[in-house]
Amino acid sequence: MKSLLKQIGIASVMLAPLTVSAEVTVGVVLSSTGPAAAIGIQSQNAINLWPKTIAGEPLRWLILDDGSDVSRSVKNVRKLIYEDKVDVIVGPNLTATAVAYLETLAETKTPMIALAANSTIVEPQSDTNKQWAFKMPQNDSLMADVLVKDMIDRGYKKIAFIGYADAYGENWYKEFAKRAEGKIEIVAREAFQRTDTSVTAQVLKLIASNPEAILIAGAGTPAILPQRALYERGYKGQIYQTHGIGTLEFLQIGGKVVENTLFPTGPGVVARTLPDSNEVKDVALEFTKKFEEKHGEFTTTQFAGDAYGAYIVLDSAIKRALEAGVKPGSVEFRTKLRDEIQNTKELAVPNGVLNITSKDHQGFDSRAAVMGTIKEGKFVYAPR
Repeated sequence: MKSLLKQIGIASVMLAPLTVSAEVTVGVVLSSTGPAAAIGIQSQNAINLWPKTIAGEPLRWLILDDGSDVSRSVKNVRKLIYEDKVDVIVGPNLTATAVAYLETLAETKTPMIALAANSTIVEPQSDTNKQWAFKMPQNDSLMADVLVKDMIDRGYKKIAFIGYADAYGENWYKEFAKRAEGKIEIVAREAFQRTDTSVTAQVLKLIASNPEAILIAGAGTPAILPQRALYERGYKGQIYQTHGIGTLEFLQIGGKVVENTLFPTGPGVVARTLPDSNEVKDVALEFTKKFEEKHGEFTTTQFAGDAYGAYIVLDSAIKRALEAGVKPGSVEFRTKLRDEIQNTKELAVPNGVLNITSKDHQGFDSRAAVMGTIKEGKFVYAPR
C-alpha cells in the first residue's frame, strides 16, 4: 500500500507542471520622476489597482521609472524585453520615448500599449516598426473636433492661439486650423517654450488682436503660464486649453486663474458629472470609484483612466489569445496577443469605446471626447 501511495505521489509530481497556471508578465515603463512625473505618477497609481489575475491567469507586472529621460527609458524597455522576458509593454508616458521603442518592439515581436498621445506612435501602419505599437490616449484630431464644435456652438468667431514651440503645439495648431477653416478666424498665433518663465510679449500680442477666446495648446503645469499672464492683464474672454492639462497639479497650481477654463477630455476625467445618457459613464464611474477610494474624491485624471484602460484591453485580448492554445512567455503568444488587440471591438474603457483594427491602432471614436471645465478647483463635465 505504501508503495502504491508512493507511486501515486511521484505521478502527481510529474503531472503537476501540466496544471500550473500560465503567468502573464507585463513590463511597464513610466515617468514617475522628472518633468513628466505628474503624468507618470497618475499612471502608476492606476496600474497599482490592476487585479492580480488577467484572463483567468496570474498576472505579474514590473514597473520601471525612466525619469522622463528617453535614453534611460530605452534601456528600461530593453531590459524588460531581453532580461525579464515580458509578454507586453505598457507605457511609456512620453511620445518621443514611445517612438524610440518602435524598432526594438518590431525586432522582438513585442506589443506595446503606449500611454503617450501623439498619433506618430502608431501612424502610418504601413511602417512595419509601428505594427507592434498601440496607444490609449485619444489622437489630437479627435479632441480638436469636439473643441472646435464647442467654440462654434458658443458663437466664438475670432480666436487667438498660443502653444508650445514643439511637436505638441505644432500638431495642435495644425489640427485646430484645419477644423477652424471657413468657420473661425484665427486672429493671432504665438508660441512659447515649456521651460519659459515669462510670456509677456506673446500675451500682449494676443490681447492686441482682440480675440473672443484664446486657445492655449500646452500640457501639464507649464500650460498655466500664458493663462496666468492673461489673467493678470485683465483679459476677460474665454480661455480654452487642450486635454493635456488633465493633472491634479494643474488644478492645484492654477487655482483661481484656471477657473472656468474649457477643454476637451476623455469621459473618465469627468465621470461623476457625465449625463446618464453617456454610454461610457458606467465603466468610467466604476473606475473612478475604485481610484478615488484609494486617492480621494475628484483625483481621477485622463492619465489614470488610460493606464487602467490598458488592463481592460489586455484582459480581453489575452482571453482570445489563450483560447488559440498559445502560452505566455513565447513569441507565438506575443504575436497572437498583438493580433487579438487588433481585433478589439466595441470595448468600453474609462475614456471611451475602442474598435482597434490592423489599420487603426488607437481605436477611439467620438464617444471618447467630451468637453470639460474647471469649477471650484475640480474637473467637471461642461454641457453645451
